[in-house]
Amino acid sequence: MRFHVKQKTLFWISASACAGILVLAGASASAQTTTPDAPATSSKAAKPAHARTLAQARAATAAKQAAGRQPAYSAERAATRKATLARARAVSTAREMADTILPRYKVDASGDLVPDVRAAAAIIYNPDTNEVLWEANSQSQRSIASITKVMTATVFLENNPDLSQQAVVARGDVFQASTTHLRANDKVTADDLLHLLLIASDNAAARALARVSPYGSEGFVRRMNEKAAELGLQSTSYADPSGLLNDNVSSAYDMARLITHASADERISSVMRTSEYTVRTANRRVITFHSTNHLLGRPDVDVRAGKTGFISKAGYCLATLLRLPEGGQQVAVVVLGARSNAGRFMETQNLFAWLTTKAPTIFGPKPTAPVPQPQE
Repeated sequence: MRFHVKQKTLFWISASACAGILVLAGASASAQTTTPDAPATSSKAAKPAHARTLAQARAATAAKQAAGRQPAYSAERAATRKATLARARAVSTAREMADTILPRYKVDASGDLVPDVRAAAAIIYNPDTNEVLWEANSQSQRSIASITKVMTATVFLENNPDLSQQAVVARGDVFQASTTHLRANDKVTADDLLHLLLIASDNAAARALARVSPYGSEGFVRRMNEKAAELGLQSTSYADPSGLLNDNVSSAYDMARLITHASADERISSVMRTSEYTVRTANRRVITFHSTNHLLGRPDVDVRAGKTGFISKAGYCLATLLRLPEGGQQVAVVVLGARSNAGRFMETQNLFAWLTTKAPTIFGPKPTAPVPQPQE
């Protein structure tokens, strides 16, 4: 009886051990089949699957290695991306043009028909009388993007520098400059940098002008803020000379006054009226660029000065000094936070057209009250 019990016990132990071995063998075979780097198994059924998996892994590795050997920059891919972005911008511009080509109006508190702009803030300003002729949120402080460069030019020129002096573009000038035609080690004149700054809105040019100024880069920004205070621009503060930083802020009212002040310097206003310019570096590289101000050259708008600006925080901005067709009166028109590149120009043009119809009333001779005659 004891022998029988022991024999039965041994039988179940043996059976359990065999089952465990079979389970371990199956798990091992399964692991060999699904793991690419596992050694070959003796199972004829698992071998082809493992071989296919290993081949796929090697192919993937080869593809990664091949991709790693590809150059970081491809002119063909860059051209394709550029064309795609250009098409997207064209579609966006067409939509915005259709939306803003016809100006909108509303009735104000006094019952007059006045512009109803889509931009976040705007103003029509008479520089002769310091009078606001029309406004929408003109005192609101906003990011102003590259309109900053109007002050950059003003501060750089205030000490009458030699514009023929040569400047070497530093790596820091072009690093993450977003919009620039310059390269590190380009040698150009200060006059070239000024044209790049105000026509092409070149960010590296702004940095280079600040760096080669008597103030140096940091001192230049301090001087920009001091100049803003001197001009009474109470909503204006600068953090860098290019306008790439969100912390460059102002109001439509302040920018109307600044563009008026800056345009009095013919060295600035004449450049702002230039639609195309060519720079030749000392190493004979030719750089031709066009103005970002699309109002230049239009027959219905006489631009005396102007500067564009755009970053995501600011939206599309434009500060201009325009001359009316009748009488030659100059007015500053500023649009901040428009919804598209085309929108800022259409909004400005619509505001100017509205003002033109009102000009005889606004700028015409004011009727004088009759002088009472003494009665006998």
